[in-house]
Amino acid sequence: MIDLSTKLGSLELQNPVLLASGVWDFPYTKIIDFKRLGGVICKGVSPFPKEGNPPPRITETHCGLINSIGLENKGFDYFECEILPELKKLGTKIFVNIFGESIEEFKEIASKIKEVAGVEVNISCPNVSKGGEKFGKDPKMVFSITKAVCGETDLPVIVKLSPSVENIEETAQAAKEGGAMAVTASNTFPGLVIDLESKRPLFKRITGGLSGPAIKPLALYNVYRIKNAVDIPIIGSGGISDYKDVLEYFIAGASAVQLGSIIFNNPLAPIEILDNLICWLGEKGYKNLKDVNKK
Repeated sequence: MIDLSTKLGSLELQNPVLLASGVWDFPYTKIIDFKRLGGVICKGVSPFPKEGNPPPRITETHCGLINSIGLENKGFDYFECEILPELKKLGTKIFVNIFGESIEEFKEIASKIKEVAGVEVNISCPNVSKGGEKFGKDPKMVFSITKAVCGETDLPVIVKLSPSVENIEETAQAAKEGGAMAVTASNTFPGLVIDLESKRPLFKRITGGLSGPAIKPLALYNVYRIKNAVDIPIIGSGGISDYKDVLEYFIAGASAVQLGSIIFNNPLAPIEILDNLICWLGEKGYKNLKDVNKK
């Protein structure tokens, strides 16, 4: 019997495969069995409704996607009444991605989130004018927001880091010192797409966030850097397409992973990855994921 369980601090997951924020919705539950997942991170929630960015919002590249959604959501009240009851029916661990445009907004939303496994603090979105990666680039702000959120909730706190920093070790350390249980490494990388007809950037905000296979080596390196500098659990995120990618993240230092844009290309990827992980571990004679890193 292969044991895929993993731990994020004191929180145990039945397996390391999580669905990232913003890439899935409830119709997806008809395609895969959510009870088999380690957990899911729901789409970002803010204290008040947010419209997001004007279209176009997403486009394909040769090796991934670039999006400029802008964290559109209907606010906490709608989330509490309409979304949270449905999340509770999924049969897996639920993490709520939260964001705000000030420390006070982060505190407000954090104080309201209840009855879930944990919160993921989004201080790294590259597609908004206020907050987002502007917060995530400053270690002092990372510390302050993390501490503020941790002061408002007893739930485990995960901080989603920005890759757009010179020293991601510093922001990971700041998150840890602020009280984070774990960090997600990392959010999308800023990228540019030119519309040949207008000869201007495709997105109204100029840049978007690049995800998909193109960023895996970069995100993997960030996980490796954090693991060798900061003693904190890491959720690896970026460019995961198959079970081999998951294993690379584990060897680099991750304790869990988030799947994102791969599910647009292959909706069955989460289940295929879990099945293939079990097969690979069995073929190698490993009993659990911890054995992978044993010499």
